[in-house]
Amino acid sequence: MSELHKFHFQGMPVRGMLVRLTEAWQEVLERRAANATTGAYPAPVRALLGEMTAAALLLYGNIKFDGALILQIHGDGPVKLAVVEVQPGMRFRATATLVGEVPEGATLSTMVNQHGRGRCAVTLDPQGRQPGQQPYQGLVPLVDEAGRPLERLAEVLEHYMRQSEQLDTTLVLAADDRVAAGLLIQRLPAQGGTAAVGAPVRAHGEEADDDYARLAMLAKSLTPQELLGLDSETILRRLFWQEPIERFEPLLGPSGPRFGCSCSRERVAQMLRSLGADEVRSIVDEQGQVEVGCEFCGQQYRFDPIEATQLFVPAVGQPPVGPQVQ
Repeated sequence: MSELHKFHFQGMPVRGMLVRLTEAWQEVLERRAANATTGAYPAPVRALLGEMTAAALLLYGNIKFDGALILQIHGDGPVKLAVVEVQPGMRFRATATLVGEVPEGATLSTMVNQHGRGRCAVTLDPQGRQPGQQPYQGLVPLVDEAGRPLERLAEVLEHYMRQSEQLDTTLVLAADDRVAAGLLIQRLPAQGGTAAVGAPVRAHGEEADDDYARLAMLAKSLTPQELLGLDSETILRRLFWQEPIERFEPLLGPSGPRFGCSCSRERVAQMLRSLGADEVRSIVDEQGQVEVGCEFCGQQYRFDPIEATQLFVPAVGQPPVGPQVQ
């Protein structure tokens, strides 16, 4: 079962999260593989998109926000774009756009940063945005401070959190065809106070630095094979058996991470209206209908000539319906 666990280290300014996606991640891959036009993702793309999905859920679970979190990588290699969107309620969807062949064993820079123009973006898009209100977006290149290419998504996002959020963060990510998983350890902002159980929190100073450094080192000892192969309880016990951990109610089942797409026939209709009547008419003339497939879930939406024409009939001013013949 797909699940997300939150925990806090008592008396220390450090929190953590662990996410494991099983059937929800498998559904993403199965939907893509069932697409007769595109077929399945190459193995390196499946691994990248799985790590992005786990990371996006960890980032979303780390904030109090009513809206969508979108994690994107814009590439200048064979992977032009990889996107994961997390909606309220931990519903997520993911897709990638390929413009070239991805070789077996391709690295992050090979796929998305061949010429140094790759970028990673984290966007927060609030629900019910007011007119003129823009989503918040943080953007970082896929290189470190010295300009060297980063080859692991975890390093990219750790760099993003330091640059954009000023938060020391440690990430361990892994994905295969069965599981996408991630572990996050993060130092809390220096604000003092007490932990939920009443123990004083070391908010700053050498002791707090040592706390975070020790916990980050323990997290980094987790191998990809262990992250993918062990259950959540075993992982947390193996890593932090000597640490005072306060666990919170896990998010799983209907309240946990799960695949969900927000596409709809009406949204597709709005997109077609934005193209204009002439463009839609030319598609109908050429293909006999308009067919649009959702890149996230694979759902196909078809509009026959009459339905396509009705898209451009104003709701107000339509001719009244005459009496039906009995």
